[in-house]
Amino acid sequence: MADKKWFETWFDTPYYHLLYNNRNDQEAQNFVSKLVSFLDLPKTAKVLDVACGKGRHSRYLAKLGYETTGLDLSPQSIAEAQKDLLPNLHFEVWDMRKVYKEGYYDLVVNLFSSFGYFDNEQNDQDAICAMASDLKPGGTLVMDYMNPECTVKTMGTRMIVDRGEVQFHIKKKIEGGFIKKEIEFLADGEDHHYEEQLKLIKPEQFQKLFKGADLRIKHIFGDYELRPFVHGASTRQVIVAEKLPHPK
Repeated sequence: MADKKWFETWFDTPYYHLLYNNRNDQEAQNFVSKLVSFLDLPKTAKVLDVACGKGRHSRYLAKLGYETTGLDLSPQSIAEAQKDLLPNLHFEVWDMRKVYKEGYYDLVVNLFSSFGYFDNEQNDQDAICAMASDLKPGGTLVMDYMNPECTVKTMGTRMIVDRGEVQFHIKKKIEGGFIKKEIEFLADGEDHHYEEQLKLIKPEQFQKLFKGADLRIKHIFGDYELRPFVHGASTRQVIVAEKLPHPK
């Protein structure tokens, strides 16, 4: 059996969730509220949250009244997400490179830089194409990703993060078009070592990926307040794209 990729192992450990347990649910809810208001999303809309993690965005979308499905490759993340279900909320273990329900959703979201993990660029295109295929014609894809220009400028190379009894030692570097992290810590009497990587993807590269999936970019915002995108200053790329109808 082939060795698992780093994202198939690290994301499925309890230590991943421990390291990132400070993620701000209120910020996520404010962002989602602004987004659905901007999109003027009708309450009848069906929403797919791809790479949903433990489902914080999915859960809030469902609380707003939308039929919502969250997908993630990590069984542990989905197990955690399923502990707090709503009648209009569903979670499933799924690979983002595969089509889930073709032509079913009005809105597909991929949030909080839940992309850019793959070494193979074709995998990036496959993931975008799968998300586009899940959309109805005229549906909307929202991709929220770091702005690499700003991220690289402000990135430190070493940091220590304390999470109770576990102290994470993290090294960061730029290599081969990725931000790469080495994460080391002692837990449960054992030394642990994991890696993360996130691809440096600029707006122009997303433009190419989206075009290859019959998606037309309509807006790019620079943060969760939906302010205009500025190349050297914005922290995020919040890309709003429309699924184009196939020519007859």
